[in-house]
Amino acid sequence: MKKIFSMFSWSSLKGKILTAFVVTAVIPSLILIFFSYINTSRIVRDNVEELMQANIQRTKSSLDVWVDSYEDILFQVYMNDDIVDMVDDINQGEDITATKARLRSTLRGMFYAKEHIKCITVITESGEVVFYDLLTGSSTRTSWMGSIGMSQDGIYEYFSLDNFTHIIPTRRAGVFAADVYYLFHLGHRIIDYQNVNKQIGVVIVSVDEAMLREICGKSDDRTHFTFMVDTQGNMISCYEEELLGTKVMEWSDDIEKRKQSYWKFLKENNLIGVNSETIEIVYDEEFGADIVNVSSQQELIKRLNAQQRILLFVLGVTVFILLILIVTMTRNLMSSINRLVRTMKIAEEGKLSVRAVVDKNTPTEIRIIETQFNHMMDELESSIKKEKEAYERQRNAEIAALEAQINPHFLYNTLDTINWMAIDRDEFEISNSITSLAAILRYGIDDSNAEVKIGREIEWLKQYLFLQQTRLKNAFECEINVSPEVVDWRIHKLLFQPFVENAIFHGFKSKKGVHLLKINIEPRQDRLMIQIWDNGKGMSEELVKMINSRIYPASEDKNCIGMENAITRIQMYYGEMASVYVESSIEEYTSVWIYIPRVSV
Repeated sequence: MKKIFSMFSWSSLKGKILTAFVVTAVIPSLILIFFSYINTSRIVRDNVEELMQANIQRTKSSLDVWVDSYEDILFQVYMNDDIVDMVDDINQGEDITATKARLRSTLRGMFYAKEHIKCITVITESGEVVFYDLLTGSSTRTSWMGSIGMSQDGIYEYFSLDNFTHIIPTRRAGVFAADVYYLFHLGHRIIDYQNVNKQIGVVIVSVDEAMLREICGKSDDRTHFTFMVDTQGNMISCYEEELLGTKVMEWSDDIEKRKQSYWKFLKENNLIGVNSETIEIVYDEEFGADIVNVSSQQELIKRLNAQQRILLFVLGVTVFILLILIVTMTRNLMSSINRLVRTMKIAEEGKLSVRAVVDKNTPTEIRIIETQFNHMMDELESSIKKEKEAYERQRNAEIAALEAQINPHFLYNTLDTINWMAIDRDEFEISNSITSLAAILRYGIDDSNAEVKIGREIEWLKQYLFLQQTRLKNAFECEINVSPEVVDWRIHKLLFQPFVENAIFHGFKSKKGVHLLKINIEPRQDRLMIQIWDNGKGMSEELVKMINSRIYPASEDKNCIGMENAITRIQMYYGEMASVYVESSIEEYTSVWIYIPRVSV
């Protein structure tokens, strides 16, 4: 896949085809998979919550049925006439020992009506306690009365308040036969129908908490379990027996607050994960407790994620296959386009002789472009050749016309005559000046378009500077530094003389102080560097920027006109291979750098 992506850039035609494919196919597919996953997750979670609600309602119904069945045991006791008579006899003090024995035997006969009954206890109005306890097997000590945190009188008062069944939530009873038992208790006032308001005693049935766990359902792991919490906020049933009787929370009538409290308790006791469990609550009014159902959705999330990975894998395989098809189908097209682009880039570099290779296997549209490109290059090459020839003819004609303006022989003969007149009058300074002027004119007029060695150009420049110093009465000093390495390099005649003339006539004009002109010529890699520096009046920053940008102000200022003509001439000779750069500061200096290609002998 990485190799496929490295074969093209996103800005190429193939990249645009791939981008279109990604935008129209891959992204919509990913969005569809994403929303499908979200929607499926929501539906599954809703179904899970509905199932949890149904399960917890069934648990509540089962609990109510079981509680009702144990209330039937209570009913058989507190409505039994024989039991009522025996309890009344005990309250009257009639043969207490024998009556208690008969009552205990009666209770024992009712004991096995339900599996989880561990003790049936009768507390009489007179304070006598008669019971049958399966756990202790004793007639003097119950398994539960000392462990619920209530006195005997408190228990009696709690169950004798009215004619309703009351429940004492699960409490630890103790260890019997190496097993720890937790019991909850249902109690009711014993009723004498001959005098229903008469208080004669209460009956309490103690039931093993295992019954609640069977109703809630056992859990071998922590992915799904149910527990119960009473209105005091205590745990009364849980598959983790060590948590029975634990304070879970402070009871609140707000079910959402209770749910948050259950979350906190379960997390603190490492009974659930972080975000993968769902809690549902239902309050059982008859038992007076919350039934809390906890269901882990980790497995569900794993399955959804597995399905998502399968979908993404299928999408990835599909995308990969389509990418292969795109690369295969566009290979010939892109090869032709890239070949044509490379040809165009070669032409862009100035090699106008290059031509596109027209291949019969190339798509028709590309073949037409290649043919038209070749035709265009033929026309362009022909046009440039004609233009160059016309330009050369025009330039030579202009130079020839300039040279024809003055008859060289007439000029030389006249200056020679004047020179001898000066010698006859012993005006040797004038004679030297005339001799220099003649040499200057002869150098400039004879084949003015020719190339000469830099050494010869410098000799001519010294003659020119001698005349300027003579004319200006040595008003400036001049330093010429030429690297020995470039003395034999060739340069067009009078190439940088206009810049020297500008420095003398315009740089030193109206400028007081010592005038200094420096000319440096040295090699710079494969180019010749010529610097003309003066400490004259300089130019403004704006004018320097314009000259460096090849913008010359419309003015009669001969400085700008001379600069424009000199730069234009350099570009005419050397084209883009030459460059001229100017630096200047008002009243400080002006420096001109000229770079031209190296031309050796």
